[in-house]
Amino acid sequence: MQLVKTHRDALLRPLQIVSGIVERRHTLPILANILIRKDGEKVSFLSTDIEVQITTHAQIGVDAEVAATTVAARKLLDILRALPESGDVALSLTNKRMTVQSGKSRFSLQTLAAEEFPTVAQAEHYNAHVTLPQKTLKHLFNMVHFSMAQQDIRYYLNGLLLVVDGKNVIAVTTDGHRLAFCQVETEQDFPRQEVIIPRKTILELQRLLEENDDPVELEIAANQVKLTFADIELISKLVEGKFPDYNRVVPKGYKNSFTLDRDLLLRALQRAAIMTSDKFKGVRCIITPGSLKISSTNADQEEAVEELEIDYGGDSVDIGFNVSYLLDVLNNLKCEQICIALGDSNSSALISIPDNADFKYVVMPMRI
Repeated sequence: MQLVKTHRDALLRPLQIVSGIVERRHTLPILANILIRKDGEKVSFLSTDIEVQITTHAQIGVDAEVAATTVAARKLLDILRALPESGDVALSLTNKRMTVQSGKSRFSLQTLAAEEFPTVAQAEHYNAHVTLPQKTLKHLFNMVHFSMAQQDIRYYLNGLLLVVDGKNVIAVTTDGHRLAFCQVETEQDFPRQEVIIPRKTILELQRLLEENDDPVELEIAANQVKLTFADIELISKLVEGKFPDYNRVVPKGYKNSFTLDRDLLLRALQRAAIMTSDKFKGVRCIITPGSLKISSTNADQEEAVEELEIDYGGDSVDIGFNVSYLLDVLNNLKCEQICIALGDSNSSALISIPDNADFKYVVMPMRI
């Protein structure tokens, strides 16, 4: 039975959309496959790792027949990538094997029954419905993703806190050493909802969301979140747990603050980072009226010193930071100027964008 006949790229695109979450090694071998369902011309592609599920559709089916099967995602993707761009591709199913044919190239792949494929059950009721432009949601995730924890035993840190509250949609991430906060205002009005979206889901959404004004429909249930945009549907389980109170973490009322050129500071820190080691990423910052001095040393007694002129007349502060945490935020921001507010050498620093209360980055000091 012929399933699909179309241009290579028309088949490659939906496969690329769904294959990002497919694990190469899994306790369930069928999860290395994608589920392909054909109903006339409409063909759907679905992948899942039990936690996240992505579905997309394409009008590339042949005949009016209904069929479904599962096939190894990576193999099919690799085959299509290796085929000529200009060629047509046909997929057909015979005796539990899928044949991929393009020109004089032919591949035969093993399949597993569609009935055995475990799909994520959709929530019966969603408590909140939020609609945002794709670029707005992508911006929200891009501004905070780098502060998510990775494989922390405090599992609730391995993700992003999404808060809808009144007209604001807020994203917060922390790994216990730094915290990133970003919010956007909408024209809608919501009762307050807080959910923790897993790290893998956020990274996948950053890949899939486009820089355009097309809408994303975000639906929040007690145990899952569903996002629908373009011809993609993504369902993700949520992380259970209580996220730290970010309002208590963000410092308020610091009187020592200064504004400087983001790119200037970024380049100075990149140079200072050369003298740090993989095990110790500390840089020392000495802030005095008119001057910011950055220094780093390593076990070989090598040293880097950078000095920047700043418009500052506050107290002298001698403080250490993990340079990677500073580079992460500076590389991520696109603004020309940043504002740094400080307490003393034992207090967290607050990095923000001048005249913009929608973004805050808090970084804890480290002993140098």
